[in-house]
Amino acid sequence: MSLAEQVRERLGGELEVLPGGHSGLTYTVKNKYVVKAVPPGQKPVGRNDVLRQARVLQALAGSAVPVPGVIATDETWFAMEFADGEAFEPVLDDHDLSPELARTRMLEAASLLRRLHDAGPVPGEPRATAAGELERWSRTMHAVPAELRPGAEDLLELLAEDVPDDLPPVLVHGDFRLGNILFAGTRATAVVDWEIWSTGDPRTDLGWFLLFADHRNFPALGTPVPGLPTEAELLDEYGRALPEMAWFRALGRMKMAAIMGHNLRRHREGKHHDPDQERLPPTIAAMIRSAVDILRS
Repeated sequence: MSLAEQVRERLGGELEVLPGGHSGLTYTVKNKYVVKAVPPGQKPVGRNDVLRQARVLQALAGSAVPVPGVIATDETWFAMEFADGEAFEPVLDDHDLSPELARTRMLEAASLLRRLHDAGPVPGEPRATAAGELERWSRTMHAVPAELRPGAEDLLELLAEDVPDDLPPVLVHGDFRLGNILFAGTRATAVVDWEIWSTGDPRTDLGWFLLFADHRNFPALGTPVPGLPTEAELLDEYGRALPEMAWFRALGRMKMAAIMGHNLRRHREGKHHDPDQERLPPTIAAMIRSAVDILRS
């Protein structure tokens, strides 16, 4: 039985492609459900392991972290509630948010991240470490041509010199930012896009989230948003002082530079045609440069 037939039988509607879905195949059904499925012929690993995404949503059901409810699961797909709301990244996306609303949502996201980390790790998951994160993203960085990552070797050496001891593990979203949180006004309705969640150090999420507080981190890409909270304000709103945050702020920048460099390389090699990737070099260089400055300051 095809996916469409299974969904029709269990959910009583037809599949419609959901714009913006990036992991596996993503559909809506009757504007009531979202269905995520493993692409035909591919293995359910990494971003295509949709049932792993369902598992973390089920683990968070009824918690202080709003997530879509899981409606149905099968061997290669699952269905969840269609959550109301909108998701915008203030410094990167085109939007009509007022500066006041953008600020309020950013502060709420910081508080929400603390609630996520307080929910505790999902049982049975292997623990991701700071050293493992550095090794993983260093491999990605090294796969980027050297001319696209100026200063990267110095940054990687600085990060490797003093890897922090890990804090007790928590549930880590992996891509926590306003672009992955649905809001209705000032209220967060759902944290979405759980493709790379893990059990690990909370500072990994924080270092990544803080990147999006300042348009100057994204030359040629970012737009100023007056009144957006500073990194210090977001850390205060998170409500827990964590040691050695400088290392994780630098790690977040290294990861962003590696991801952007990887995407630009794929475009230039013709593997994924996207001329917009040509805007990335100034941001890649700025991410690396500011990460080095953070570690040396």
